[in-house]
Amino acid sequence: MLLRSTISAPLPSLRRLTTIAAPPPNFTVSRPTSCNYSISDQDLDSRGFLLHRTAADLNLDHLNKVFVAVGFPKRDPAKIRIALDHTDALLWLEYAKTNRPVAFARATGDGVFNAIIWDVVVDPSFQGIGLGRAVMERLVEELVEKGIGNIALYSEQRVLGFYRPLGFVADPDGIRGMVYSRKPKK
Repeated sequence: MLLRSTISAPLPSLRRLTTIAAPPPNFTVSRPTSCNYSISDQDLDSRGFLLHRTAADLNLDHLNKVFVAVGFPKRDPAKIRIALDHTDALLWLEYAKTNRPVAFARATGDGVFNAIIWDVVVDPSFQGIGLGRAVMERLVEELVEKGIGNIALYSEQRVLGFYRPLGFVADPDGIRGMVYSRKPKK
């Protein structure tokens, strides 16, 4: 399946690898451009949201609070910093009235063929107004503009519906993601 395809059967796993497949050579990928975003940069700004593409001004304690608010475990800020230092692309929205992050997503990868999107979060107080979509549209656009044809992410089943309209589908080759897990020694 390509960007224009749909998923015809429910996916059985609670966590799954969802991908945008590389299109065939004669296929033109339509992607959002700055004038086709669901919320323009100007609209974000007029609603009090500042768009950032670097972690330079990101308060990690405030970001951690958003992680916890959406159900992620609390993380060591020093480890968050290391993760951000190894991140190829990131976007976050700051609410100007509070100077706090309210939406965030980042991607890692090889910079050529593959990228994985991580940590897509929107503060629960700001969910449902398009901020997650705004961050994802821009992040995917940045990756596609770099020529990356395989963009994957892990998602909980309950939010798969959020990613499908953005072009994410089950792997077209039927590949299921696997996770390495060590059993604790007894």
